[in-house]
Amino acid sequence: MEREMTEVMSGARMVVQALKDQGVDTVFGYPGGAVLPIYDEIFQQNDIRHILVRHEQGAVHMAEGYARSTGKPGVVLVTSGPGATNAVTGLVDALMDSIPLVVLSGQVPTFMIGTDGFQEADTVGITRPCTKHNWLVKDTARLAETIHQAFHVATHGRPGPVLVDIPKDVQFATATYQPPQKARVDHYQPKVKGDIEAITRMVELIETAERPVFYTGGGVINSGSAASQLLREFVDATGFPITSTLMGLGAYPASGKGWLGMLGMHGLYEANLAMHGCDLMINVGARFDDRITGRVKDFSPFSQKVHIDIDPSSINKVIRADVPIIGDVGHVLEDALRLWKSRGRKVNREALAEWWKQIAEWKAVNCLDYAPSSKLIKPQHALQRLEALTKGMDRYITTEVGQHQMWAAQFLGFEGPNRWMTSGGLGTMGYGLPASIGVQVAHPEALVINIAGDASFLMNMQEIGTAMQFRLPVKQFILNNERLGMVRQWQQLLHGQRYSQSWSESLPDFVKLAEAFGAKGIQCADPADLDDAIREMIAYDGPVVFDCLVEKHENCFPMIPSGRPHNEMLLGDAETEGAIGAKGAVLV
Repeated sequence: MEREMTEVMSGARMVVQALKDQGVDTVFGYPGGAVLPIYDEIFQQNDIRHILVRHEQGAVHMAEGYARSTGKPGVVLVTSGPGATNAVTGLVDALMDSIPLVVLSGQVPTFMIGTDGFQEADTVGITRPCTKHNWLVKDTARLAETIHQAFHVATHGRPGPVLVDIPKDVQFATATYQPPQKARVDHYQPKVKGDIEAITRMVELIETAERPVFYTGGGVINSGSAASQLLREFVDATGFPITSTLMGLGAYPASGKGWLGMLGMHGLYEANLAMHGCDLMINVGARFDDRITGRVKDFSPFSQKVHIDIDPSSINKVIRADVPIIGDVGHVLEDALRLWKSRGRKVNREALAEWWKQIAEWKAVNCLDYAPSSKLIKPQHALQRLEALTKGMDRYITTEVGQHQMWAAQFLGFEGPNRWMTSGGLGTMGYGLPASIGVQVAHPEALVINIAGDASFLMNMQEIGTAMQFRLPVKQFILNNERLGMVRQWQQLLHGQRYSQSWSESLPDFVKLAEAFGAKGIQCADPADLDDAIREMIAYDGPVVFDCLVEKHENCFPMIPSGRPHNEMLLGDAETEGAIGAKGAVLV
């Protein structure tokens, strides 16, 4: 039933009512003077759960984990000044990875703006390049409509973070509440249906291609489960191979017959060579970022390129598209699949069979192979055992950033979307622990595991306190090599083995650290004990910090060195002398 337009309330109450009317059930935040009126309203209701974080960066990453795992926008509430500036890293992370967030920040009263008041910062100025859009609300009568617009902008088109800055006097003042149905959102209506002529051209290319590949990204997942289902049907019906960016893992099942694995800087050999050698590339919801393209002028040099994206600014920004299609990938795939079926489901089967033979030869290289050890836990082995022991469970994975993140992408399999939360574009160390908390809040009965490195974990370790307070049984699986692993790897391969500041000195005892918070700590150093230790972690009904002591100098391969094309991959440490000017790996 539509709320009466004559209801008058304070701005603070408007904020809470607007959140309720938008279907919000959880807010991640941290109070302060400039948002106390809103916190007072939160105290007086029971519909919205507030998760008290330990740092505002953690709040935004939690909201990202919540959003990415549910498809619903994450909501954050922070105070003015340092509250807002602490949220900036999370905002940029969400902007790069197209995560829908609504951040509400307090501000000094309107009459004090510009006077350098206590905890004043130009929040809209600071966050303008960090958000999809932001607003400073100076009139309480406009507050509710602005919040409704914020949700619309965050969730329509290419999703992203938005921010609404609310001065304290606007929170105290009263005005008539405006429900979502009355909010003006017609000025932002992104195009979702693709041009049928362009879609027809894509279908014609599908019918004749000799070496095709689907290249998919996070846009498929953002479009919703129907888009992932359409993608699976299209891939399986055509018999085409499919690869994915880091952000797109799970849109097509890892067990699917067309799956080549992830591509890019640490992508699989077969995926990268398929991208390099294809004659038709169908980009579905990816943005041709530099981790994927390598050297742009040599990227997929033989292919006709189709690019499907809801964001017009992504088309032709990095790689020229022969067939650009602006629209929501779900709508475009639906139209393309229907058209392709109506034209007789044609593909070049003879050429496709030869293409798969070539791909089989690349797969036979076994690019993820590594030297096993009975004395030390190899990080790859740790993730293989974690995958084997959790496969089939109601499992969600988050990661920090570094070697462990890439190994997780290589060795963990995802059968569905929204099960993999990682920081892609910004590469934010400290993302995974708070993100895992956000996922666990959204899915309280699920197994939520954060794959971490010892260095990344320390970035936001304080959020273990949040997990304990709210009884959230997140599992922190730390691959502890006592190094800044990816930095050390680059220094070995590209900087003459000069290991500048890449050793972690004075690491804490992670078991004692966990116990200090009241969580469970587990340490494992022997491969023979690993399975039992992982089972213990899974079985424990509470937060766990698992300190997995791994080989300290293991490198993550394959690897495309920065600025090299896809067919110049490093495959391993074995025959490496002189390959790239230092002790490194073999170029292929």
